[in-house]
Amino acid sequence: MAVLVKERAARVRPAPVAALPLGCILRGDCIEAMRALPSASIDMIFADPPYNLQLGGDLSRPDGSHVDAVTNDWDKFTSFATYDTFTREWLIEARRLLKPDGSIWVIGSYHNIFRVGALLQDLGFWILNDIVWRKANPMPNFKGTRFTNAHETLIWASKCDKSRYTFNYRAMKTLNDELQMRSDWVLPICSGAERIRKDGVKAHPTQKPEALLYRVLLATTNPGDVVLDPFFGTGTTGAVARRLGRHWIGCERDEGYIAVAEQRIEAALPLDESALKTMQSRKTAPRVAFGALVEAGWISPGAELVDRKARYRATVRADGSIEAGAEPGSIHGIGAALQGAPSCNGWTFWHVLHEGEVKPLDALRQLYLLATED
Repeated sequence: MAVLVKERAARVRPAPVAALPLGCILRGDCIEAMRALPSASIDMIFADPPYNLQLGGDLSRPDGSHVDAVTNDWDKFTSFATYDTFTREWLIEARRLLKPDGSIWVIGSYHNIFRVGALLQDLGFWILNDIVWRKANPMPNFKGTRFTNAHETLIWASKCDKSRYTFNYRAMKTLNDELQMRSDWVLPICSGAERIRKDGVKAHPTQKPEALLYRVLLATTNPGDVVLDPFFGTGTTGAVARRLGRHWIGCERDEGYIAVAEQRIEAALPLDESALKTMQSRKTAPRVAFGALVEAGWISPGAELVDRKARYRATVRADGSIEAGAEPGSIHGIGAALQGAPSCNGWTFWHVLHEGEVKPLDALRQLYLLATED
């Protein structure tokens, strides 16, 4: 029988930030590492746990080449019961660590996410959304025996049903070109220059794209919040948190992953404070939202936009809004306001420096589409 962990009558006072090992990777077993942290000390947890993949032998492409899959020992469990016990133990610690108004994200596949969801509810978490991350460029099903696995699922849950969790609704709408952000996210998998390799081999088999963490952190945390990643891997959460002005703590037992993560995070330059501002709480529907280019790294927060004749200038902010003077808004709205016009196509009006050339935003949009097409 599932045991529901109830709220204590007297809430634990949140631990001061100064008492936490901020910006550190805690080595060893994640459950033991979490037990060493003070209760009610974490604003948000992002967890990418082992999926417990049940793979039936090696996987090959039609040309006979081998497909790199997850065959690491950390993803192997002797039974579903063993996996459930492991999941329950780290989730109990996660709930203890969250502040009263904190929240947790867990990502998984069909192999494990339903088991995780049931345990979250059994332990008293309150599920807010399930997000479908639809991969713009998924790996095909080479054997042709099933549908292509083109998505993963993220569960977002608050500590309890009374939690006043953080949700930056307005920033998400701005990031999505003034359309309400939906629960189906189309983002490419980690590939190309972003995919970390050592001696030509993937440093981690399940490295997540930074764009995914960018959206999660921007949506459900604020600058200065403390984010914990119990399954730190190569440090995607830490790198994005550092860029966005959030504190981070990681747990990881593999020294190889730790070495990669430390080097990677060191190279992640924090954004200027003015660029971290987001919209606080006009309708166009381009094929790609301007915010998608920002979260994918094609345009950096803090970058300067100019019109073709360099009469007007604006600064890009972290959520895809832009600022010209005191008034922030979308690329379309600010362009129209500056010209005193009823409307403006920000994609063709605004230009940005890219690879040594000043190009219209639409040129970068087309490059992004080419890079992420199936």
